[in-house]
Amino acid sequence: MDTNALKKFAQAARNLLIDQVTAKLAVVLDPASSARRENPAAMKSLDAAIAQIGKQQVIEQVAYTWFNRFTALRFMDVNGYTNPRVVSPEGDATRPEILAEAMAGNLPEGAPATIAALLDGRSPSRDPQGEAYRLLLVHACNAWHKPMPFLFEKVGDYTELLMPEDLLSQTSILARLRDAMPEDDCKDVEIIGWLYQFYISEKKDQVFAGLKKNQKITAENIPAATQLFTPHWIVRYLVENSLGRLWLLNRPGSKLAERMDYYIAPEEPETDFLKIGKPEEIKLCDPACGSGHMLTYAFDLLYAIYEEEGYEADRIPALILANNLTGVEIDDRAGALAAFALAMKAAARLGRRRFLRMEAKPDIVVLQNVSFTPAEMQDVAAVVGRDLFTDELRETLGQFEQAKNFGSLIVPKLRDPAETLRVVEARDFGGDLLLKEVQERVVTVLRMAEALSPKYHVVVANPPYAGGKGLNKVLAAWLYGSYRGYNSDLFAAFIKRISGIVLRGGASGLMAPFTWMFISSYEDIRKLLTEKNHITSLVRPEYHAFFDSAYVPICAFTVQHSKAPDKQGVFIDLNDFVGADVQSKYFLEAIRDKSVAWRHQGSSTDFHKVPGSPIAYWLSSRALSVFEINDPLSTFAEPRQGLITGDNDRFLRQWFETEKDRACFGASSRSEAKNSKKRWFPHHKGGSFRKWFGNHEFVVDWENDGVRIRNFFDDNGKLRSRPQNLEYYFRPAATWTSLTVGSFNARICRGGFVYDAKGPMAKPIEDKDLGLLTALLNSSSSNFFLKLLAPTMDYNQGPVGRLPWAKITAGHRTAIENNTSSLVQYAQSDWDAYETSWDFTTLPLLSPDHRAGTLEATYARLRTHWQGMTDEMQRLEEENNRIFIDAYGLQDELTPEVPIEEITLTCNPAYRYGVKGTEEERETRLRADTMAEFLSYAVGCMFGRYSLDAPGLILANQGETLADYLSRVPEPSFLPDEDNVIPVLDADWFADDIVDRFRKFLRVTFGEAHFRENLAFIEAQIGDIRKYFTRAFYDDHVKRYKKRPIYWMFSSPKGTFQALIYMHRYRPDTVSVLLNDYLREFIRKLEAERARLEKLSDDPAATQTQRTKALKDVVVIAKQLAELEEWEREVIFPLAQAKIEIDLDDGVKRNYPLFGAALKPIKGLEAADE
Repeated sequence: MDTNALKKFAQAARNLLIDQVTAKLAVVLDPASSARRENPAAMKSLDAAIAQIGKQQVIEQVAYTWFNRFTALRFMDVNGYTNPRVVSPEGDATRPEILAEAMAGNLPEGAPATIAALLDGRSPSRDPQGEAYRLLLVHACNAWHKPMPFLFEKVGDYTELLMPEDLLSQTSILARLRDAMPEDDCKDVEIIGWLYQFYISEKKDQVFAGLKKNQKITAENIPAATQLFTPHWIVRYLVENSLGRLWLLNRPGSKLAERMDYYIAPEEPETDFLKIGKPEEIKLCDPACGSGHMLTYAFDLLYAIYEEEGYEADRIPALILANNLTGVEIDDRAGALAAFALAMKAAARLGRRRFLRMEAKPDIVVLQNVSFTPAEMQDVAAVVGRDLFTDELRETLGQFEQAKNFGSLIVPKLRDPAETLRVVEARDFGGDLLLKEVQERVVTVLRMAEALSPKYHVVVANPPYAGGKGLNKVLAAWLYGSYRGYNSDLFAAFIKRISGIVLRGGASGLMAPFTWMFISSYEDIRKLLTEKNHITSLVRPEYHAFFDSAYVPICAFTVQHSKAPDKQGVFIDLNDFVGADVQSKYFLEAIRDKSVAWRHQGSSTDFHKVPGSPIAYWLSSRALSVFEINDPLSTFAEPRQGLITGDNDRFLRQWFETEKDRACFGASSRSEAKNSKKRWFPHHKGGSFRKWFGNHEFVVDWENDGVRIRNFFDDNGKLRSRPQNLEYYFRPAATWTSLTVGSFNARICRGGFVYDAKGPMAKPIEDKDLGLLTALLNSSSSNFFLKLLAPTMDYNQGPVGRLPWAKITAGHRTAIENNTSSLVQYAQSDWDAYETSWDFTTLPLLSPDHRAGTLEATYARLRTHWQGMTDEMQRLEEENNRIFIDAYGLQDELTPEVPIEEITLTCNPAYRYGVKGTEEERETRLRADTMAEFLSYAVGCMFGRYSLDAPGLILANQGETLADYLSRVPEPSFLPDEDNVIPVLDADWFADDIVDRFRKFLRVTFGEAHFRENLAFIEAQIGDIRKYFTRAFYDDHVKRYKKRPIYWMFSSPKGTFQALIYMHRYRPDTVSVLLNDYLREFIRKLEAERARLEKLSDDPAATQTQRTKALKDVVVIAKQLAELEEWEREVIFPLAQAKIEIDLDDGVKRNYPLFGAALKPIKGLEAADE
């Protein structure tokens, strides 16, 4: 079956049908339409439907109704259930067989005479065949109403009025349908389920797009958001290991297992199970049945059970439908398809004629919203009788007002709705239309309540997945009240609900996102499944087990609903086998061969050994014992979540955005921070994968002990921020990133920081344990345990606190502390070697430790030093790993090796760039980046941010000048720019442009003797210096400074004129300086150059080539002058007059846009800070 082709067809069909139904609706709604004269009853119901649910919803409903009918008829045509075929031609013909037969004079029994009149010309029509075929199609649908009323509504339904017009052309919906549903693919009714899922997939995409805009999932959108068609092998696994398993426990001699390829036999004898006498007793339910995939396979298995028990073949389908299977659904269209699928299962066994005589119908209960007013409750009492009108019944009748929203999660208060239903249905109110209508609604409620009663031996389900944050308010509030502890996701509530409708000793087979197995918010589910029940088997497919293009992190599992804490369940982990097509293969291999590495065993007792009882099926007995032997980390350190500002745009800055004198980088306590009178303080916010030290990027507004953040209220008076665990602020701790896609990584913080919720921390109870704590967190052992404790890679304080604290000998402790001290030192040296560190002093290339005769030789020495650091860090980390592995006794599970790409030094190219390319490619990038960093540092010296003669920041406060620089560096070897404007142009138009200044800088730093050689080395890495500065430097700068540049590029629209300024030195007259001393001067120089070229173009002494080039250059300069004159007039001159003031506290994001089109645009500048 080509599911890609099905998806393409279903999505196109939906859009085509919606367009055609929309057009048809416009015609029939016209006050003068023939439909109003000829079909008044249908038009009345159409008008009522539009009034109730809206025109668009009516269009959607009619479109999917015809889609369902067309696909169902095609399936029946192919399988011989229609005679003649309704939507399919016979053989190589092109017309549907029913039309071809009619044209030959063979009308179906009871067909309207109008058909013959149209076809023989007695009834005039612009499209006689099309009109006749539509009548034939309506007749066929009506003929199927009795055996399948759930899919083919009664005569006169308004859907017939809105039938699509084009049904016979080669581009019609039916022609496309036949291509998408070839006969070979219609052998199994499973194709109907696939088509349904793909039909609603675009709607699903729309719902999820809405979620990103904080639009909640409404009741009518729950099906689209949550329906997921289950792969057949998973369906077989679930049904065979619930229904099949329960039958085999009751019939040990049965040969049913021989046909159950996905059945996992119990590891130990079972005694506590639900006893079944005969097949008719089995009650199986799918409480979220969708299009019925679980139920159709359950039908097949039940048929085999009946057959084995000796029942007559022609009785079995009706017995199954009447006794064994119940499906519950909130979506009318899915419910209709589920019923159709079961009907087709019966038809396949019985043949057409016996199927049409069968009275039993599929028991698919589509939940409906039903409500009663207080006045109507008096009529209800009359309908049911005073003896049955109990408080339980009254309450039950009110439980289904939101049935489409709450679905199978509703727990009816009435204990025995079946008996009440029997009595109410038997009463006759034919003479009282009002009471009859009330009776119908009461019966509807009682049938729904009966379907949701605790009576089932087996439940199989792929319940809806939808997080509580995305649900509509009514559903979210109801879940909180009815399923507290299970309300974080719909699937969690369903697991709880299912445990209530299965009889004790019964079985269930379920699917769910695998997160329930591990994370703390689902601990109640784990307790439910392991303390009161036991997991008999579980399979964890690879994320692409549904389709290669779909990422679905789920697991499937079966449960015996009886307590058995020491029973061993079987757990099959297919996560290493990528792709949908190989999953079942490796699953079957694990069934056949118990020794394969991906088959495990585990019991509830095993799981409870680990804090939080995660389903840690893969852990060895030794690894499990680690949690019993060792105390949790929280006994020795205190993991805590940090600050939530409520508005990071308002309260956080990259540290380099602020003024140096407004920031405090050394406070050791809150009181010291408050007394400093500073506004900005270091803020640990997690960050990228980096161990030991670093990610010091942000500062937070904590002036006056965080007065602004601590009083940040919304319009309703609610505190938007969450300043929590304040007693840990500014204290030494280990910190890490809470959400990451790689290995867990921690960094030591010696104090002075406010911690963030996304950068949690752990402070050791004894300060001497900080190094040991950081080493433990960065060890391979901790990563091993955290894959269990935090499999979603959400490393909050909970799972980190549950890590086992290793018992280390005194000698090993000393070794770890010494190693960690060196590791932190190396990591800090590396972090501070780049100008994005606030403790940056000077460029390593300029350090006397690495200086050689030339820049190339200096780089070579520096690179050797970097490699030595990397190798030594790798050795130290592996030594730490070895100590922890030995302490835990995990020699069989872990090795101490650390991949080179996980040595988190920026100077390590394998970490910086990854290991996908070759080593040579990485070295080339590192040389180029190091030279780009050299140029960036040079620009910093040009502006006076740095000095070759003094360490660290020099000018880093608002509005500082050259005079401020000279007061701190009286005799500089390289003098910064005086007016804070440095031209960046395509030629030497100014004596102090950026290229000329860099050449001077290179001569000062590496001498005159090797100047040309050094310049050539730089250009060999990054290209021509002038081209680099004009085309690439600013992009590099914006990237280096995380879209918060400190040097701002004034740039005309096409980049003809460019000049850099340093934002910290910006003054209100800076734009005037740029305008008068640079832009206008540049324009004058361009005009002079144009005059020179014009003269040259007319000079008879010049060559023809010279004159031609001069003319072309005149045209170019003319365009440049036009660009610059407009830019000056419209942008720069008004800005110069405005004398805009900036406040560095506002940050780049707010200040940069003040200059509008004067500055080079930065893509993504407006994005909200996370």
